[in-house]
Amino acid sequence: MINILQKVSLVSVFILLLPLLAMQISNEVVWDLADFVVAGVLLFCAGLTYELVARKGRNTTYRSAVGVAVVTALLLVWINLAVGIIGDENNDANMMYVGVLAMGSIGSIMARFQPHGMARAMFATAIAQTLVGVIALIAGLGSMGPIWPRDILILTGFFTALWIGSAWLFRNAAREKTLSRRTGPYGK
Repeated sequence: MINILQKVSLVSVFILLLPLLAMQISNEVVWDLADFVVAGVLLFCAGLTYELVARKGRNTTYRSAVGVAVVTALLLVWINLAVGIIGDENNDANMMYVGVLAMGSIGSIMARFQPHGMARAMFATAIAQTLVGVIALIAGLGSMGPIWPRDILILTGFFTALWIGSAWLFRNAAREKTLSRRTGPYGK
């Protein structure tokens, strides 16, 4: 466990060196201590989640599916904290995305991180993502934004596609698991 924590910590710190370096080169990147702390916590939690969940699968497809899901969740949180998807980052409507993440998390736990159940959980998460976008559009949430409704449509499509991609990879991982049971370890 310590090795995992050290590895995740080192990767998180290395990634945080990028904005620190960018701040030295450009005036466009302006982070304060709080930005680094929040980013560090997000990166650490995402890395730790990946390491712990990816261990449950024995094949590359499963680990790829976990990677897509974790990166999607990380991007969803990061974008919402930085600029917001519905309006700006201070718009309370962005809290609906907590439900999207809850759907994925609870579904994954209920599936016991088994690939077939994970595929269902990620597909349900894609549906939740789409529903948030539809609700925002119907209710006119964030309509004061400069490129509304295009921003909600594009980001909803982007995140929905990533959740579906993860579901598809989990589905393929489940098939690989079933095939390996039928044929045995040596393909017989």
